Amino acid sequence: MKISVCLATYNGEAYLSQQLTSILNQLGKEDEVIISDDSSSDNTLKIIKDTNDSRIKLFKDQKFQSPIRNFENALSQSSGEIIFLADQDDIWESNKIEIILKSLKDCDIVVSDCFIIDSDDNIINKSFFEVNGSRPGLIKNIIKNSYLGCTLGFRRKVLKKAMPFPPQIPMHDWWLGLVGEVFYKTKFINQKLVRYRRHDHNASSTSGKSKNTLFIKLLFRIKLIWEILKLCWRK
Repeated sequence: MKISVCLATYNGEAYLSQQLTSILNQLGKEDEVIISDDSSSDNTLKIIKDTNDSRIKLFKDQKFQSPIRNFENALSQSSGEIIFLADQDDIWESNKIEIILKSLKDCDIVVSDCFIIDSDDNIINKSFFEVNGSRPGLIKNIIKNSYLGCTLGFRRKVLKKAMPFPPQIPMHDWWLGLVGEVFYKTKFINQKLVRYRRHDHNASSTSGKSKNTLFIKLLFRIKLIWEILKLCWRK
């Protein structure tokens, strides 16, 4: 089965080359890396070009100013039956794809654990699951998201149900996880398959302290519930 790795970039020159290497080393000749770039002003595009790999399909000059819409664009360009999300600043463990593929034999969306690293590649926590309290369950994941995008692998049918992304959702991975919880079979595995980087320039606050007010947090959850209900009514 063809694999699509969907990567959203924006000024990612610091770590992108290392991440691309960790991904491409695990892919077959027929697989693809879809990169949507949100008008980077640094050397991101040069790094992608210099990687010189025909499996990379670059969609540049986007003007989303949003990681959600940037990922949505990458996903919309993908053609694989199995889909992975990738962040520009992480590192994949060498057995990530192999283990996720095995896990997907009896489910539709897989979430793996991961190490948390700093800007210098030092491990600052050995388990995102423990830090975040990650586990399956619809109510649990409405209250607090466990579906960290860079740890997900899922079947195309999940994407078909989840897209287009509704407006004003808090994050794309949260939405994908809730769609998986309601309509498909999900699985959490304890293997740590990503080195998930936290630094001052991350696009999301996952595993860090959110800057949103309590009111905004509540509105986000009401929005997610409403959009899930709309999908159920369309069933």
